[in-house]
Amino acid sequence: MRIAVIGHVEHVTLGRVRSLPGPGGIAHLESPLWLPGGGGGIAFHQLARSPAEVHLFTALGNDEAAAQIEGRLAATGMNIHSARCDEPHTRDLVLITPDGERTIVVVGEPLHPRRDDPLPWDLLAGCDAAYFTAQDPAAIVAARAARVLVVTARRRPALIASGVRADVVVGSASDPREASGLDDYPVRPGALVMTEGRAGGSIATEAGVTRFPAVTAPAGGGAYGAGDSFAGALVYYLAAGISYSESCMRAAAHGAAVLAGLDPLASQMPLAPLLTKW
Repeated sequence: MRIAVIGHVEHVTLGRVRSLPGPGGIAHLESPLWLPGGGGGIAFHQLARSPAEVHLFTALGNDEAAAQIEGRLAATGMNIHSARCDEPHTRDLVLITPDGERTIVVVGEPLHPRRDDPLPWDLLAGCDAAYFTAQDPAAIVAARAARVLVVTARRRPALIASGVRADVVVGSASDPREASGLDDYPVRPGALVMTEGRAGGSIATEAGVTRFPAVTAPAGGGAYGAGDSFAGALVYYLAAGISYSESCMRAAAHGAAVLAGLDPLASQMPLAPLLTKW
């Protein structure tokens, strides 16, 4: 299979705090680590743990953070197509509280690839699937050339502006940026997948709404990256021609696996080879 990820990768510093600071307070970050994260970065790394040929379309800044990200991305051995921006790369600070929940502080605006960037957009026509988590509506039009197009629900405004029909829109029902129903899309996707943490999730299609169960999650880790790992795995299974329901059930295991540790990239579960139905 050939799969593309189109979106942002941020320089993430992540660690534990005993509690979130109140006004005037100070939080001490324990066990800090850094990783190439963000919606595009986490999903890309999940897909990089598969036998698929994976292509990342992204944008990089002009500073040390961008150079560090570029090195980590290259180490995956996958195909990296990056636009260059004459500005500092976006940094994130992620605070993990004892209950595993994450609070994210974003420094600067995420850097996204745009359709007018000199990237090999024609390659998308030969992809079995594309996962879109960028912002440019014109880039969504280019991504629609893939056989299966999956779009994160947090990019609903860009999807609507593009006029494109996504095969699947995926998001979290607990995130106000992502929670949505089919009626929120003038051009309805083939399916709208909403995850609900320990409650599993739902799949809405023109035929109605079905549910998929959660996978028992290990304790002791953090929630950062779980949703994006689910999305990356979902794209992989959909690209293989597996049904919505079964793809979601399989992807749920990949989302839950991230909860085992602090570093989501180290906890991601490999995606096994599949015989595609296409």
